[in-house]
Amino acid sequence: MLYRAFVGLVDRLPLPSLRVQRLIAVAVILSQAGISVTGAIVRVTASGLGCPTWPQCFPGSFTPIGVSEVPVLHQTVEFGNRLLTFAVTLCAALIVLAVIRARRRKEVLVYAWLMPGGTVVQAVIGGITVRTGLLWWTVAVHLLASMAMVWLAVVLYAKISEPDDGIETVQVPAPLRMLTALSGVALAGVLIAGTLVTAAGPHAGDKSIDRQVERLEVEIVTLVHLHSQLLIGYLALLIGLAFGLYAVGMSAAIRKRLFVLIGLVLAQALVGIVQYFTDVPAALVAIHVGGAAACTAATAALWASLRTREKIDAPVLSQTSQH
Repeated sequence: MLYRAFVGLVDRLPLPSLRVQRLIAVAVILSQAGISVTGAIVRVTASGLGCPTWPQCFPGSFTPIGVSEVPVLHQTVEFGNRLLTFAVTLCAALIVLAVIRARRRKEVLVYAWLMPGGTVVQAVIGGITVRTGLLWWTVAVHLLASMAMVWLAVVLYAKISEPDDGIETVQVPAPLRMLTALSGVALAGVLIAGTLVTAAGPHAGDKSIDRQVERLEVEIVTLVHLHSQLLIGYLALLIGLAFGLYAVGMSAAIRKRLFVLIGLVLAQALVGIVQYFTDVPAALVAIHVGGAAACTAATAALWASLRTREKIDAPVLSQTSQH
């Protein structure tokens, strides 16, 4: 009953074209990836507790206030990251309204509703992260959840771009789809290992003397080797996938996504190597997180292109068959 009333209100909005739906979906991807990068900036500038409470910035105030204990820069950076949550929420709400108004198929609606749902989950995780004093594993979960949202947002864009009355079409054999899924699992392993490296690294997110941030007590070099080995495995799977796709033949869309993905992974590996030999400069951490989001998005785009919905025109009956 409530949902029907909600749909009735949505129907009063202008009908969004497919182009508008795609643009909103792109905004969802950019906002989800963007907030992970700003989160990294918060971390490397030691602004993680610039707003020491949640959901308020300070007790009794949702905005920064002049206190000598917390530098203005840290307050500004952390509060700015929180403000970006409103952009993420707005984009998530707009995509839900757009696909409901356009009467898109159920599959699209499900992915669209995951956007505001995931945003709420992320807000809760963010609150836990602040309230636990940037406990390393809460920060790790926060980043991994952001990467999951980037993946879902890219798949949502792909689903929106497909015709609702299309026929599900498998573009490559099942073994290659399984290999692509395995590469996604390998990517997840790379991301998890990367969060562990950060948890043991020099950027704790806050440098206050009176409140030490608990770190992961594991030798960072060991974690770096784990991270790099998983990345090599991920890249090896992608190269094997490329040979397999060339052997069976692939569409231009799949080829483009594959090349972009491999290029991004190689660039990300280069950034990681530079980080290791330059003692993890702050700027490269933010770039590395952005690269992680880009690799996640590209892997999701490749995965979505292997099984699509295609509009097949009905065959025209000949003169003879009509009689």
